[in-house]
Amino acid sequence: MVEYIRAEAKPPDKFSHQPRLYQLATRLAEDRPYDDDVLYAAAWMHDLGVFIGHRPEDPTALAAWDHVTYAACEVPPILRQLGFHEGKIAAAIEAIRTHLPARKPTSFEGTLLRDADILEQLGAIAVLRTVSKVGRDTRFVRYADAVRVLRRNMEELPAQLELASARRLASPRVETLKAFLAAAEAEADGNEL
Repeated sequence: MVEYIRAEAKPPDKFSHQPRLYQLATRLAEDRPYDDDVLYAAAWMHDLGVFIGHRPEDPTALAAWDHVTYAACEVPPILRQLGFHEGKIAAAIEAIRTHLPARKPTSFEGTLLRDADILEQLGAIAVLRTVSKVGRDTRFVRYADAVRVLRRNMEELPAQLELASARRLASPRVETLKAFLAAAEAEADGNEL
């Protein structure tokens, strides 16, 4: 699975999100039991539809693209081909289906994945992931677009975390993001970013 995603992750910097996400999700579980196979598959496969070669290249089609629906359709046969346990595919897909902040997970694995993915949108990693999209993602034409998304994430996402373990980890990440945004605005000195 790792090698499959390593080959498909384009641009290549998209690959680093999956191992961090899986590790973070397992950390969030603390001592609670979860199905590691389901969490592992969901963490590694959840963003298949955001990779170049899997998503549309046309800006209009890309603006309307639903990478979660794409993954829900494309991931099951890939998991089968990789020899993943057939009886766990539906649970992995359900975790993928509910990993976005606007969705409500139906399993503990889904909650782990969703909270971990929200944490990846806060803090220093969030800055790196977001700013790297400027100029190569139709949503991020200028740095001001990245700053706007980072600010919205800082203001809205922490309240959407379900796990106490995730809320504890969010606090320093929010402070990091807050400091970055304040510094960027101060250095811009009233000029557009």
